[in-house]
Amino acid sequence: MKPRFAPGFLSLLAGLFTLFSSESFAQDDNEPHPGEPLYMENCAACHDEPFYKAPSRQFLSALGPRNILNVLNEGAMREQAAALSTAQRSAIAEYLSGISLADVVDPLLPPACDADHDFNPALPPVSRGFGVDLENTRFQPADSGGLTAGNIHRLEVKWSFAYPNSIQARSEPVYGGGGIYVGSQDGTVWSLDAETGCLRWMFNATAEVRTGIAITPWIAEDDEIDPLIFFGDVIANVYAVSARTGELRWKVRADDHRDATMTGTPSVYNDRLYVPVSSLEVVAAGDGDYECCSFRGALLSLDTATGDQHWKSYTTDSPPEVVGQNQKGTDILAPSGAPIWSSPTIDSERNQVYVGTGENYSSPADGNSDAIIAFDLLTGEKKWVAQQTRNDAWNTACFIGFPGIDNSNCPEEDGPDYDFGSHPILVKLPNGNDIVVGGQKSGHAMGIDPDSGETLWRTAVGRGGIQGGVHFGIAAESNSVYIPINDLNFPGDEQRYQWEMPAKPGVYAVNAVTGEFIWSAPAPTDVCGNTPFCTPGVSQAITAIPGAVIAGHLDGRIRVYSREDGSVLWEKNLLGSYQTVSGEEATGGAFSGGGVLIAHGQMFVNAGYGYNFHIPGNALVVLGLAD
Repeated sequence: MKPRFAPGFLSLLAGLFTLFSSESFAQDDNEPHPGEPLYMENCAACHDEPFYKAPSRQFLSALGPRNILNVLNEGAMREQAAALSTAQRSAIAEYLSGISLADVVDPLLPPACDADHDFNPALPPVSRGFGVDLENTRFQPADSGGLTAGNIHRLEVKWSFAYPNSIQARSEPVYGGGGIYVGSQDGTVWSLDAETGCLRWMFNATAEVRTGIAITPWIAEDDEIDPLIFFGDVIANVYAVSARTGELRWKVRADDHRDATMTGTPSVYNDRLYVPVSSLEVVAAGDGDYECCSFRGALLSLDTATGDQHWKSYTTDSPPEVVGQNQKGTDILAPSGAPIWSSPTIDSERNQVYVGTGENYSSPADGNSDAIIAFDLLTGEKKWVAQQTRNDAWNTACFIGFPGIDNSNCPEEDGPDYDFGSHPILVKLPNGNDIVVGGQKSGHAMGIDPDSGETLWRTAVGRGGIQGGVHFGIAAESNSVYIPINDLNFPGDEQRYQWEMPAKPGVYAVNAVTGEFIWSAPAPTDVCGNTPFCTPGVSQAITAIPGAVIAGHLDGRIRVYSREDGSVLWEKNLLGSYQTVSGEEATGGAFSGGGVLIAHGQMFVNAGYGYNFHIPGNALVVLGLAD
């Protein structure tokens, strides 16, 4: 099944993103839609501008009224919408989508699986990715993945699936029991047969499932196994669901902070679930009357069977307390922030778990932000901190010239916002030693001694920035570490950073022992043409296979690079339309968030990222080897 590129595809895509005028939503020729003034007063300052982490109005319009209403009621915007009545929220949802809630039609579903395509205990999990690959190297061996540099050119589209009412697909799937499990923007978790795409079951979470899915391991001989899948939603709920039936086993909230969220996939090891906690308080700080800031990044250890908490450890060493007032007289709290955006990495030999942290939200910055931190697996004790950027305190109040932004809460450090959005990886070197390798939004990669936390090497790979450097995930095969670089300009970046080097979007390989470059593969910059919201960088987590690395680009192309020299072995443009197993049409888009899933000769690719002004889409595209 190949993507269909209609002659007018680009113009249709551009039309989809054209801002809806007030006349489009008018009840009659003279009366504006009641949701218009509510939107303009409460939402437009962020969503009508290229504002950090805020999808634009044209992207929101593609979600449909139910999804928009869910975001306002229980999703990421619940606090911002708290003062609005139920009727007002509904009016905004209908105004943005141009569809009445009463007229919403349920989406089509794939055909239900028959007994021959039900959960198969003889096919245990084999995929290596977030939550299940303990070392987080994202390297898929040939015996379980079936794909190598030698056969990747034989891939072709086998089937595809449309995520309903979605403009982005960023939850990394996991394989087990002959099927895949994947979350989606409307909060649905889907269990689909890996070969045919038929529907086994679906589960409705409270809010968007942005994390990947983790699954308990088992061996093929255990026919009575009743494994669980684990994931989090964007309001920091953690779920355990039966992989066989979709039945909820437990649900807990990872953190009580009003802006807590989960973006990193929880990791499973020895009947424990290691859960990272982040937050969106960095956005709330754009209000000068908001007491910035009170969130602390955290890591939890939960019992996989019950959800009971073994321990909870914070990235900052003490709770925030009042340290001063901003220019409006609002209290400033510190230390704060240092969120954990990515999946934890397990070191079973040393009984340690490694996480990467983001910036502090308020001043003064502390020694735990922009760091890789090691915690004890059993107790949660902080073992060491390897800070890579000092004095990084930043929030959205630091944006200059954005409508509706009060700069009162901008910390005196004013950035540079060099989070670790990517996970650390534990690399086994050819000489038998281990090294922890990280990739940062600063554009740097670094190698760290897992015993002491000493930084052994640090290499400037990309330029860095608010949307620069490394975003969601690096990968490794033996001593080759692959570093994806985004390096997208964001408004105000030139003034903030005063760069001396050009942007370096692309994929790069460095030596895990020394940090020296092995090869460089700059991203093509001449393929976007007139495609709206197209950029060349690599934001998505990348995945390694024997002899190659797979990278989804923000231009909608997936490219496979040779381990030897970085040459492109295979490339496919996934923009366009797909007829899916449900009968609905799906649209491919940019790649970001979780990476590809590889299992038994198939590659499962999420295509679409309508976030921070990138190409939206709602397709799961499944490729397999041609017969």
